[in-house]
Amino acid sequence: MVLKTEQLRYEADGLSMVGHLAWDDGGDQTRPGILVFPEAFGLGDHVKGRAERLAAEFGYIALACDLHGNGTVIDSLDEVRPLLTPLRASSDKVRDRVLKPLAALADRPEVDSSSIAAIGFCFGGTMAYELALAGADIKAAIGFHSGLEVTSPQDSGQIKGKIMALIGADDPGITPEQRGAFEIMLRTGGVDWQMHLFGGVVHSFTNPEADLREMPEYLRYDLVADGRSWKQMAMLLDEVFQ
Repeated sequence: MVLKTEQLRYEADGLSMVGHLAWDDGGDQTRPGILVFPEAFGLGDHVKGRAERLAAEFGYIALACDLHGNGTVIDSLDEVRPLLTPLRASSDKVRDRVLKPLAALADRPEVDSSSIAAIGFCFGGTMAYELALAGADIKAAIGFHSGLEVTSPQDSGQIKGKIMALIGADDPGITPEQRGAFEIMLRTGGVDWQMHLFGGVVHSFTNPEADLREMPEYLRYDLVADGRSWKQMAMLLDEVFQ
């Protein structure tokens, strides 16, 4: 197995995006593709590493997607919050940022364009759900500690793939009320969905650098929840790509 990476450029929402593509160069057959949407801070090492793991462990073609343009990573929560506001409010804006990387990944010769899924971390998980709500032909949308408030819950009937939410039960940013509303949305749309709660776990539990952020009581890595949630993801991807 030879793991290869390269920059994949595309345009979305008026921005020049620079994604991080990872794949195993060990075979000639097309393989499933995975979009990996990043945390609110942008295309950092965490999401790039997850794309590379998907390629190395499972043989998928994985694209870690840009969020802010030019591969920008933003360290400050105060700086990133206003950048997310229009994406939380406008389905058109957020859909352009999720549909364009989908098209770029599907166009790759290594990718089986009929077998694509999306995963995401924090706000990136919300973006994976937004892609599903747009009616995209994806097999699954999986969110790790992702926000459950989306721009177009009324479009849940358009969801074609399976939905999985992996959430810290003690994450103060994802309340029981939000979990309930998300469940109602998926039930209304007749969606095949799962929600897994990890007790004693808060936000950003998959990111070892979370403890270094500005709010350690709110953002905290959890080794056990990280491993369990990755296994849950792997099982669903194996199921949808059979």
